[in-house]
Amino acid sequence: SYPPNDDYPRGFDMNITDGIIRTRYRDSFESPELLTPGQIYEFTIVLYPTSNLFARGHRIRVDISSSNFPRFDRNPNTGHTFAEDAEIRVADQQVLHDGAHASHIILPVIPKG
Repeated sequence: SYPPNDDYPRGFDMNITDGIIRTRYRDSFESPELLTPGQIYEFTIVLYPTSNLFARGHRIRVDISSSNFPRFDRNPNTGHTFAEDAEIRVADQQVLHDGAHASHIILPVIPKG
């Protein structure tokens, strides 16, 4: 899950939108393929359309997570068939942002008019 937030100056943040990608279906829904631990993958996560005016002093915050339950069904991170096991594993995400891995967010900006 990938929700941008409006991060208020006094510690409150408000979820603005989110998006999701099930990585086993990153190349095909017909031929799911699990990730290989330690291998680097590139993902494009499309967010649901929205609009927000960020007031002075507010910041944009992005959360990367392997779960957004109950908004989306849970991901036990086992690789097993969904909804058929009770085992749950912790998943760690790493966003790379060096010269070889230019992670980025594209945000359209509408000038104040």
